[in-house]
Amino acid sequence: MAIGILTSGGDAPGLNAVIRALVFSGTQTHGLEFLGIRDGWKGLVEGDVAPLVRHDVMGISKQGGTILGTSRTNPFEFGGVERVQEVMSSSGMDALIAIGGEGTLAAAKRLSDAGIPVVGVPKTVDNDLDATDYTFGFDTAVQIATEAMDRLRTTGDSHRRCMVAEVMGRYVGWIALHSGVAAGAHAILIPERKTSMDQICEWVTKAKDRGRAPLVCVAEGFLLDTMTDVHSARGLDAFGRPRLGGIGEVLAPIIEERTGIETRATTLGHIQRGGTPTAFDRVLATRLGWGALKMVLAKKWGYMVALRGTEIVDVPFESALGSLKTVPDARYEEVMELFG
Repeated sequence: MAIGILTSGGDAPGLNAVIRALVFSGTQTHGLEFLGIRDGWKGLVEGDVAPLVRHDVMGISKQGGTILGTSRTNPFEFGGVERVQEVMSSSGMDALIAIGGEGTLAAAKRLSDAGIPVVGVPKTVDNDLDATDYTFGFDTAVQIATEAMDRLRTTGDSHRRCMVAEVMGRYVGWIALHSGVAAGAHAILIPERKTSMDQICEWVTKAKDRGRAPLVCVAEGFLLDTMTDVHSARGLDAFGRPRLGGIGEVLAPIIEERTGIETRATTLGHIQRGGTPTAFDRVLATRLGWGALKMVLAKKWGYMVALRGTEIVDVPFESALGSLKTVPDARYEEVMELFG
């Protein structure tokens, strides 16, 4: 049995650990063959496929990114089901493992509904998939964001400035919430909760009056209460979603103008995706890889692996699609007690 593996969408620390777990266990324990699909769905529709053996995955768990490459290609814009079937047949591929976020899993579900034998492994640094408690990459992104804000606080303290740190979080504020709490931010702004400029300036001023250099952590998808759309000046991706970034630069001059406190903004962007994955993400990714392999052996197509509590479970694709795991009001309100 030959199994194709692809990584699609934004890269995330831990992808290589999934690949290693699949290939290592699959070849050594179950005698399976693996085919690496380069650059996600793009490689599949273009037939860019090559054998993937144990030697190829040695020592890659600690590496960030993905050895297979990735893209944000939508396979249904390049032949869809018929093209995927054609490439799988010509390359001798019996099944497919798709590792990716909501867009990737949505495409995988459409293929599965059309009869393609496919299983999924969830990946999103935003930790916004509703079907799983945590996704790999999230812990690493939080750690990187926390370290960055720790550094911003030292320069903010030195100059008595307000520092605005923009972190990832398209629709949900999990990274902002966790890293903001860890770094001791004086205000945390998330997509789930529109906030007024007056309130933000009140928190900043309160921190300044206590002799602190204010630190504001904002998710890229945050909206002021006067905004109807997220800040985006970078067009759309292949799945029609706006490319976000820059809300921190919008807020900083307004904060400075209204409070009189010199304010600087830093957008962490892709820094949060790169580098060495944390131990937690390496272990989680490895366990998800093992879980996906079990599904393939059981021919449980149309499902993805998920973390529930401390256990790896199987859930249908539709469980991960259609709704996002947002920050509950209660979680945000308890953190608000730390603001200002």
